[in-house]
Amino acid sequence: MSLRALTHRRGVPIYFALTFAISWAGALIVAAPALLHNGTLSKERGIFLFPAMILGPCLSGIILNSLAGGTPALRRMVFRMSPGRLAPVWYLAVAVPPLLILGVLFSMSSLVSSHFAPNLFWLGIFFGLPAGFIEEIGWTGFALPHMIERRGVFPQSVMLGLIWGLWHLPAIDFLGAATPHGAYLLPFFLAFTAALTALRVLMAWLYANTGSILLAQLVHASSTGSLVLFSPPAVTAGEEAVWYLGYAAALWAVVGLVWLRYREFGGPYAKPA
Repeated sequence: MSLRALTHRRGVPIYFALTFAISWAGALIVAAPALLHNGTLSKERGIFLFPAMILGPCLSGIILNSLAGGTPALRRMVFRMSPGRLAPVWYLAVAVPPLLILGVLFSMSSLVSSHFAPNLFWLGIFFGLPAGFIEEIGWTGFALPHMIERRGVFPQSVMLGLIWGLWHLPAIDFLGAATPHGAYLLPFFLAFTAALTALRVLMAWLYANTGSILLAQLVHASSTGSLVLFSPPAVTAGEEAVWYLGYAAALWAVVGLVWLRYREFGGPYAKPA
């Protein structure tokens, strides 16, 4: 079997294997000096795990698109990252993550504790941009289209969201404001993954209806940037797990509204690329 034929038949599992291998190896390279020196990883060094990891989805997407479709596939991927092909109304989706995050935090700060009052760490915007624009070259540029071409958008996007959450595992204890999370690491990871999965479903619906990788990049960047920008600095690890769960619930509520309005998660681009 030729390499191109193998990529057509097994492209998605190959993509995930390559993505995890590159990303987790990059994280290990960053963490190894500190772990070998004193057995622990500082928060400052832990933050650098993520820049090392985001190359995995990007490089894997480029490699697999090249193997599966050659230059035409790469050109199509670049075209779907261009801004001129979208009606302006679709860009309103970029506002969903910050509005939901602020809504959750203001509600919880009023009803539960002032600890949930949102922060204004403006540099957080710049954390979202590389995550959104680099990662989605792979997640939406390769994995999603090949996952939904023969199966439903909703179940495949849920699966992709869960895998996306698992992919964050090496860096999960260094994400958020209340790091390390100690005994609340598992609840935080589960809440974080629930939010990512709902966000992935929404991004998949947007892609299925627009074919735009750019829109997925922007929504991803908006969510990540807003989490860093508004994340309340006074929360404990347990409180952080709770408000992330609130964000997840808000995102799933939006998924429910989309379902009630359209009754399905398909679209003209939910077909072979």
